[in-house]
Amino acid sequence: MASAPSLRDLLREGRFKETLDRYRELGAEPEGRRPEVQLLVATAATRLGDLGMGTSLADEALRQFRRRGDWDGSMRSLNLLGAIQWERGQTTQAGTFFAEALRLAQELKDSLMLARACNNLASVAHLQGRFDEAAALYRGALLAYQRLGDRRGTAETYHNLGLAYWQAGDWSEGLDAADDAVRHAEVVGDRSLLALAIAGRAEIRVERGDVALAERELDRAQKLTGEAADEIVGAEVHRVRGLAALRRKHWELALDHGEAARDVALQHDSVQLNAECSWIASRALSGLGRLEEAAQRRSEAEAGFQMLGAFTLLERLRQESGDQKS
Repeated sequence: MASAPSLRDLLREGRFKETLDRYRELGAEPEGRRPEVQLLVATAATRLGDLGMGTSLADEALRQFRRRGDWDGSMRSLNLLGAIQWERGQTTQAGTFFAEALRLAQELKDSLMLARACNNLASVAHLQGRFDEAAALYRGALLAYQRLGDRRGTAETYHNLGLAYWQAGDWSEGLDAADDAVRHAEVVGDRSLLALAIAGRAEIRVERGDVALAERELDRAQKLTGEAADEIVGAEVHRVRGLAALRRKHWELALDHGEAARDVALQHDSVQLNAECSWIASRALSGLGRLEEAAQRRSEAEAGFQMLGAFTLLERLRQESGDQKS
């Protein structure tokens, strides 16, 4: 019979599928109905893109934690539910969950959850174009992670901060943060985390026009995602490859990468990834002269950004569309 600690160990090592397999072995045993176990398995399911299973288990865990007055468990469940709503594009609801998790973290003086909630709230602000607020929250998360010696959280936050900096126009700070993300991820040794950090740095290089170096980095990231069997991060690598191909005006290649990543986004209900990949596909289709198909993909991207409240990205998409028509 699997125990909560054994599941926790599997989850900590990034062995998400094995976590689910162990949980299924429990069947209807009481151990599998414990909220601690349900929350661990909900986390693994979410990391694998099974948001339905993640939501169901996290909701049930939250209900049980609240019933017995376990505010630590409630806090962790709320943070996970926020992450799930984030993936589904429900950013307002995600922000509500994250804010409640942050409130409990402050009351419980839980530095780790405070860091995670700050990072997550920063991501909401970042997506919605509130870059100053996002940067301040990311820096707060970094301080907390660094005090704890948590390199994983530090790497994830530097990755996010790097993207926020360059999208706000600060290329130098963006690359510095991306370098720090890769450095910390290499120490952690998690292939998926390292691939994500490398892809984030490559995206900044693409936007700066250093496509050749970005493509070499993406080769490394793709190899890592293959070894980790991580579809979601693999899709991120495809997305950035699509951006690199667009820079080179390799329209067919950009379309292939954009559509490959979009397929994964649809399978895993990731609204943001779907919108970003639809935008790549739209630009590639326009380059190929397939204008009706391009308009369809552009409409999908626009609807996704509208749903997310990603108004900066929405403005860029509409500006680009106007430029193409003029």
